[in-house]
Amino acid sequence: MRALLLALVACVGLGSGAAHAQQEPVRAVYHFGEGLEQASRGLEYIRNHLEADPDAQIVAVAHAAGVDFLMKGAKTAKGNEYRGLVEDLELQGVKFRVCEITLRERGLRRDQFLPEVGFVPSGVAEIARLQAREGYAYLKP
Repeated sequence: MRALLLALVACVGLGSGAAHAQQEPVRAVYHFGEGLEQASRGLEYIRNHLEADPDAQIVAVAHAAGVDFLMKGAKTAKGNEYRGLVEDLELQGVKFRVCEITLRERGLRRDQFLPEVGFVPSGVAEIARLQAREGYAYLKP
């Protein structure tokens, strides 16, 4: 009887651990490297993601042509500035990161970017770090 009781307590403990794991927020890294068309699509995906899961932790990492939408004055195909979209998503907890190697290779400066942007030494290294060390799911719009 005692063994049965211990087994039951162990099962309940495992079940509560599983419930706790289900309460952890989803973490996702969105990879931007292909320019304004991808940026428009990706920002829409992020908005949809947050609509379905407002607690998701999202990081958008940009390098190469993917940094363009995060520059001051960048506009969508419809002529609207990306800044409003970026500001809205940042207020919902989305973090935006730009690759410093891209800045160096393209002759860009930090002050050319929106104030919501943070910088990382390497965009691809940051994506790998988030996946390997912090458990982020990888999404490429």
